[in-house]
This record gives sequence, C-alpha cells and structure tokens, in this order.
Amino acid sequence: MFTKILVANRGEIACRVIKTARKMGIATVAVYSDADRDAVHVEMADEAVHIGPSPAAESYLVPERIIAACKATGAEAVHPGYGFLSERASFCEALEKEGIVFIGPKPRAIRAMGDKIESKKFANAAKVSTVPGWLGVIENAVHAEKIAGEIGYPVMIKASAGGGGKGMRIAWSKAEVRDGFDRARSEAKSSFGDDRVFIEKFVVNPRHIEIQVLADAHGNALYLGERECSIQRRNQKIVEEAPSPFLDAKTRKAMGEQSVALARAVDYQSAGTVEFIVDSQKNFYFLEMNTRLQVEHPVTELVTGIDLVEQMIRIAAGEKLAIKQSDVKLNGWAVESRLYAEDPYRNFLPSIGRLTRYRPPEEGRFGEIVVRNDTGVTEGSEISMFYDPIVAKLCTWAPTRLAAIDAMSVALDSFVVDGIEHNMPFLAALMQHPRWREGLISTAFISEEYPDGFAPIVPDSEEKAVLASIATAVELLRRDRLDRLGGRLAPHSGVLKRDWVVKIGKDYLSASVIEGMISIPMELGLSIDGGKALMVTSDWRPGDLIWRGTVGDRRIAAQIRPVPNGLRIAWKGMSVTARAMLPRTAELERLMPEKVAPDTSKMLLCPMPGLVVSIAVVEGQEVKAGETLAVVEAMKMENVLRAERDLTVSKLKAKPGDSLAVDAVIMEFA
Repeated sequence: MFTKILVANRGEIACRVIKTARKMGIATVAVYSDADRDAVHVEMADEAVHIGPSPAAESYLVPERIIAACKATGAEAVHPGYGFLSERASFCEALEKEGIVFIGPKPRAIRAMGDKIESKKFANAAKVSTVPGWLGVIENAVHAEKIAGEIGYPVMIKASAGGGGKGMRIAWSKAEVRDGFDRARSEAKSSFGDDRVFIEKFVVNPRHIEIQVLADAHGNALYLGERECSIQRRNQKIVEEAPSPFLDAKTRKAMGEQSVALARAVDYQSAGTVEFIVDSQKNFYFLEMNTRLQVEHPVTELVTGIDLVEQMIRIAAGEKLAIKQSDVKLNGWAVESRLYAEDPYRNFLPSIGRLTRYRPPEEGRFGEIVVRNDTGVTEGSEISMFYDPIVAKLCTWAPTRLAAIDAMSVALDSFVVDGIEHNMPFLAALMQHPRWREGLISTAFISEEYPDGFAPIVPDSEEKAVLASIATAVELLRRDRLDRLGGRLAPHSGVLKRDWVVKIGKDYLSASVIEGMISIPMELGLSIDGGKALMVTSDWRPGDLIWRGTVGDRRIAAQIRPVPNGLRIAWKGMSVTARAMLPRTAELERLMPEKVAPDTSKMLLCPMPGLVVSIAVVEGQEVKAGETLAVVEAMKMENVLRAERDLTVSKLKAKPGDSLAVDAVIMEFA
C-alpha cells in the first residue's frame, strides 16, 4: 500500500479523496493555484504545493507541475479526481515514466474509452448498442451541417474530450449546428485543451442512466448498480439518485453485464462509469465510458456501502477486489443535490463572491435517515470565476425513495449559504415537484417543466398560513426583546396584543393570538385569516438563520433573513417577504406608493460576473431579434447574449477582455 499520494485536483473532490486516504492511513499532498491558496483542501492535506496562476490551463492542467510536486514531496501515486487531467492518457504515461502510480485505469483503457469518438468506435466493434452518429473528425462548420443533415435533426454536438456538460450543444436546425459547432469547439479548447467534436443523433426524452463498474488488475470485474442522472440543465447534471426508479431487475442486469464486458474488453483497472441513454421502452444505448470517478459517486456508496475511492486506491496498489458480484446488494435509496453557485432566478447564470455564511446541515445517521455533504469550501471561502460552479454535493439516504426525497427537502431547507446566489431554491422546489416525486422524468424534465426559467413556488392558502404563523411568531419575539431593553421611553405594559396583520407578497392576512405567551421555547395558538387555531411551537431565538418548529401538524425548517420591517422566508422552494404589523400600521401601509424598478430596456446588462470574449456588433449597427450581441465567459462556460428584439446599437460600453460585474452595462441601444 502507498504511504503518500498526491491529489491532482481541487475543491470538494480533493477533500473527498483526502478523507479516504486519511482513513486508510495514507499521507496526502494537495496542489493549489493562486486562487486556491487558502482553500479547504490545502488545509486538509498533510502537505501542499503551489503549482501556478489561477487559470486551470496554467496550473491544474499542466502535467509537468503535478509531476514536479510528486518528486518534491515523495508522493508515490496520484489520484486525479475528475475533470482536469483525470482522463488524459499522456498524463498517465508521463507518471509511469517517472515511476509514479496513476490511481485510475491504464493508458490503453483511457485512450479506448476516455475519448468519446474512439470509445464509440470501440463499442461498435464490441457489439455494444450505440446511438447513430458520425464518429470521424469534423473539419469545420460546413462539414458539421452536412453530417447533421444526413443523421437527421435533432443532433447532439459533443466535445470528444468533454465532460460536465462542457463542449455540448443540441441543434434542431442547420443554423443551430453552425453556431453550436463553433461554441462547442471553443468551450472544448478552453476546458480540455482539445477542440475535436463529434455529432450523434439526439434521442428525444431519454433517461440518462449510468452503471458503476469496478475492475482490478487480476481479471476481476463487477458492477455496482446504476445511477439515474436525468435531471440536467444544459447537459449538466443537477440531481442524481440510486437506484433508478425506472429500471427493472432484468434491464439492470443486462446493462450491468454489458458494462462489465466493455470494461474487460479494454482490460479496465479501476472504478469507471458506463453511461447509457434509455428510451421509454427500456432500450438502452451506450453513450460513453468515463474512465474516472464520477461527481455523483456518493449515491452509489450510500446504497452499496462500498467506498469507491478506497477501491480505486487498493486496485492501483495491485490488490485484488475483495468483493464479488454476488456480494453487491442495493440497500435503500440515495439522492444527491448539487449545490451550484448559480442564480436560478436569472436563468441559472453563474455567481461568484465570498461565502459570508456557509453552514451545512449536520451529517450522520438520524434514525432511518443518513445525511452526507461533500464539499470543498467553508465560511469565508471565495467562489472563483476560474473553476466549476459546484459548491457542495448534499446527499440523503433512506429506506425508500420518497423518504430520501423528503429528507433531502429538510436538509436543503436547513442549509445556510449567504454571500453568493445559489440554486438551493430550485433544488428545494424540485423536491416538491409531483413529476419528480413520481419518478416520471427524462433529460428534458427541466426544459419541459420550467420553459420560461425558474420562479419561486407560489404558496397556496395552507402554506400562506404557515408562513404567516412563522412571521407572527418571530415578530412577537422581536418586539418582546426590544421591550425588555433598558432605557425604553414606553416600556411594554405586559399585555400581549391579540390582533395582527401579515403581508405576504401583495396579500394581507389577519393573525389572531388565541392563547400562549411570549417565551423561548414558544408555544402559541394562532388563527390565520379566521381559520382554525394552529399551535405554533419553536425554540427559535432572535438571530437564528433557520426557524425550526411545528405549525399545526407540520414540522418546519425554514430559512429566515431580516429585511426592512419584515422577514424573507424561504421554505420548500417558496421565497416570500412577510411583514407582521399591527392593524393600524397595515392600514397605512396599504396607502404607500409602490416602488417601480428603473427602465433598463435600452441596455444590454452583463447577466453574470464574467469575461467578455467577443463583441459581435459596432456602434450604429442595426440588429435583428435573435442575433448575437456579445459572448461572455464565466466558470468555463461561454454564454451567448442575443438581441431580444430588432434594435440599433448606440454605444458600446465594454470591449473583449473586460472583466465585468453582474448587471454591468455592455452596450446601449437607441
């Protein structure tokens, strides 16, 4: 067994590998760029080596710097995590030349399977069912249009060395092929240093289901069940689960055995994932093989009890697999939610900044529920524009699927993140979505259910009563605390005011105190809008960011933040401003004029913090609706900003190379 390994990665996956290495008694070496100087993975490791500037192409993607760090620290092996150099055969060979073990498959398997074009050719030769497509190198956009026309629309344009949704575009027409080809090549070049792309038929409404495999150097191979990864946005996975609610035992076995056969065919030696698209009739087609650890590996670990990182390390050290296929049992259900630094209210555009608050829910087993959070940040960490926007992977396990989903809902509502925009409201809303809860999903789920983007769930009358109860309880405690401060001009008389009004959005709800007293813990009987009495209990204290308690027969965990004269309450994907006030105050409040947002219709605003890649227009130019105005890059993704209507450019306020803040003006229109 190794005594020291280097983790050639960053963020949550670097921390994840270090945890297992520590458990195995193996010393670890972290590497870091300028942006990650104070990162959590640097603090966790036994040693840390600086490898260059912030851009990945000048640090984490430079093999020579990783090898130099190994030599400087005496690391015997390298775990690449995922992304970066994890699927680059030349990196594996360079390590081998230096006598350093690569914790992953051998170069032949990486070349055969890690490259999407070559893997398709290999799978075809091995009689594995594949999606129709063009596997050769595509010379230019004209060539791409010709191939797409022959295959038939829609088509998927994919980076050969891609992953994580980068370098991927779906094209429904000839015009979209040309633009998608250029964008896919550009993203592939900047993310992977390889601009080759291929084209294949896009199967409408498929499920994305993948099989986890393990294989050692002694000819042993097995599969660890499947993961359902169909909840995606722009080909980027957001929520995963294991097992899939769609597969039956027969299909699972067929997919698993085919995956193992493919692994054996390339003499695979490590953990790997064979990805399939599955149609509504349970026909499955080989998509690709990821010759590395997957982002969503924790759900497999939770349902099998097998530490995949440990298995990778043991296989790389030459050990035989200690488990057989008959030992693999799928126990219960696990769900993973990826917490991204993205603003769900602005079409999931990237967000960067400092985590002013970061307090995940407590990890561990709680009765029949398990909560796990894989993360690489802590309170005060900086979310950088240079890397993927993933902040954490929150996982829950329970005996049944719905119990795991409900546990995830509570865990999301208990996860405090401030300082950046994030997709937690969307994740929380998704956990309540009937179609998701029934398991009736496909890779088109988000585009179908949220065609106009995501907006907070509008609470129904019962939910408004819950929110009004929380707002009233918090306001009563707040006022009681103020009344107890010394030096008050008019100390409280001791009589609890009975009647209140709570404004939620534009609605005014009456709130009447039926019984109880102001104390911590609180027990209060409330009637909202003349409804039946609800008993409200909580041990919430002023300053707490999460209100935990009960309202009637509901157990509640809700995020609360103070706003002028009220609260912002986030619960189960709802996000409302609630203001509890006395009836006379409410009367006057109704008379206040409504504040109107300024008109920005004649400006193109930068929708996220990012780098201006190109400006496609000049001053005085007339453009038509749908034409490209500018391209802004953020977190390795290029975002094309298009004209929403016909207009004339009057003034350019930014140029290529400019680094812009969110809502910075890029150009103005006449």
